Amino acid sequence: MEENEIVKNGMAYLESIDLTAYALKAIGAIVIWIIGSWLISRLVKAVTYVMDKREYDMSLKLFLRSLTSWGLKILLIIMVLGTLGVETTSFAAVIAAAGLAIGMALQGSLANFAGGVLILIFKPFKVGDFIEAQGVSGTVKEIGIINTQLNTFGNQLAVVPNGKLSNDNIINYSAESTRRENITAGISYDSDIKKAKEILLDIVNNFDKVNKEPAPQVMVAELADSSVNLSLRYWANNDVFWDCRWYVMEEMKNRFDAEGIEIPYPHQVEIQKQG
Repeated sequence: MEENEIVKNGMAYLESIDLTAYALKAIGAIVIWIIGSWLISRLVKAVTYVMDKREYDMSLKLFLRSLTSWGLKILLIIMVLGTLGVETTSFAAVIAAAGLAIGMALQGSLANFAGGVLILIFKPFKVGDFIEAQGVSGTVKEIGIINTQLNTFGNQLAVVPNGKLSNDNIINYSAESTRRENITAGISYDSDIKKAKEILLDIVNNFDKVNKEPAPQVMVAELADSSVNLSLRYWANNDVFWDCRWYVMEEMKNRFDAEGIEIPYPHQVEIQKQG
């Protein structure tokens, strides 16, 4: 009887130790969860504050905030499970394997996604800018996470994948408030170069939409096979750039004709052989 009592008492003691240890683990897990949740909340707010200060795009802010929050919560869950004595090594391996499989399956989409994040962070262009990239030029209508939409000159909608867009050359015509034009005017070798240069300068200097600083310039750019090519360079604001170009091109033709400055053009000579 005494031996049975000793065994029973020993078992009860061991059970009490196990329960106490488990209770301590549970309390520790609860404390880790509470503190971790508080820290995650603070970190997410800090990340949001930084993104607001840098004026990130709203879609990018929402995505990064969700990504940060869920990533930290998954780490916190693994820590809590480890505190409770759950083996987390296999759990982490399953998550890693699943992430790898998803990454391989969505390789192209992830490249576009990464490109979209880079574009939204570094902002090589913004909505409303006129850009040229991937053989397409147009006004930026929308910058998404996966692709960017452009309205072309003919009002067609062009959808460009962000993966290719972020890895290619981009010309942003709206990045600066002014642009420099370079118009080539070909005149014949018999024409007066000095007079032609004076006409071109007079055209741009007397048109109020052309900037006077920096001053317009005209120089001989090339002695070509059939013409002397003059280069007219001037600056104009973006909003009137095309108005200036169209005006200068038309006025140049009218003034050259009036002043007897010949603009060479190809001639076709027909030779008939008398037989």
